[in-house]
Amino acid sequence: MTPLLIVMVKEPRLGRVKTRLGQDLGLVQATWWYRHQVARTLRTLQDPRWRIVLAVSPDRVGLLSPIWPGHLPRIAQGNGNLGARMSRCLASVGDGPCCLIGSDIPQIEKHDIAASFAGLGSYSAMIGPATDGGYWLIGLRHPKRQPWGFLRNVRWSTEHALEDTLASAPSLTWGRSATLSDVDTGVDLARLKHRR
Repeated sequence: MTPLLIVMVKEPRLGRVKTRLGQDLGLVQATWWYRHQVARTLRTLQDPRWRIVLAVSPDRVGLLSPIWPGHLPRIAQGNGNLGARMSRCLASVGDGPCCLIGSDIPQIEKHDIAASFAGLGSYSAMIGPATDGGYWLIGLRHPKRQPWGFLRNVRWSTEHALEDTLASAPSLTWGRSATLSDVDTGVDLARLKHRR
């Protein structure tokens, strides 16, 4: 079974995406950055070793949007907090190896995804730590068989998100992918440019 990579995307509308980045750069520039970052991510991660599915938001608009590549299948994220949406997306796509990522990780490369899928051969779950205490990737060997409580009681957008996620599913064996940085603020973006 070909592994599946879910990429969570939001329709790049002014004031609806990257609002914290927008406070630093301005909403127009933050929206532009997000749209081009998603396009770069999707180009970078195309690979015959896995299939890509877009998890879109808002649901109806995202499913019909001309912004996203037409050859990529789409599923709706649905309602609820981030954990509820991630859990639903993982459960909806079949029961083979599946990884889910955000769309704001400029450093991401194919080898990061390949290593995460390889890790699912040894572990029942994979997590890709982010430098801010959150994470950029979560993967499950059997996404339909999520343990009760999975991704509940997670303090999203805090430095506790990763530890809370691990605590939400202690029955899983967790492997770790590379640590990468996502971009939420102007400081994050400046730090990333400095590293390059």
